Amino acid sequence: MLLQRIAITRPLSRILHQPKPLPTLLQIRHASQADVEDPGMNGGYINPPPEKRQYRDPYGDWWDKQDRRNFGEPVHEDNDILGMFSPYDYTHASARKALFQLGCFAATVLGLCGIVSIYYEDKPAVPRTFPGGLDRELGGSGALLAPSDEAT
Repeated sequence: MLLQRIAITRPLSRILHQPKPLPTLLQIRHASQADVEDPGMNGGYINPPPEKRQYRDPYGDWWDKQDRRNFGEPVHEDNDILGMFSPYDYTHASARKALFQLGCFAATVLGLCGIVSIYYEDKPAVPRTFPGGLDRELGGSGALLAPSDEAT
């Protein structure tokens, strides 16, 4: 009964819900046209060279000591990336030195694991024994026997 209702209402919903026509674009802009009008795409603003503020002299005579810039100095349009509060560039170790240190760490850990695996016995200190060797419980006289109390 429900399937019949769905089959009946489906064509009606398609008739009532017709797709609306998409608006047409009045002006199509091309990348070459934008470069002619504004080559930098920033309204004619002259950008200073991109220099991260982290690399400026921290002891220089700056008007703004925290952001390391002088009064009236133009700000780069990517100041959020180049400013002092952007992620800090870690330059204390070169890639070669960091890989060497990582390799030394891995060699030390693997060497320690190897030494431990050689000297660590993976068995209990005293083997467990059973009265009568569990001969009957393990399947009779032809079965593999467990260590017995009488063997000691």
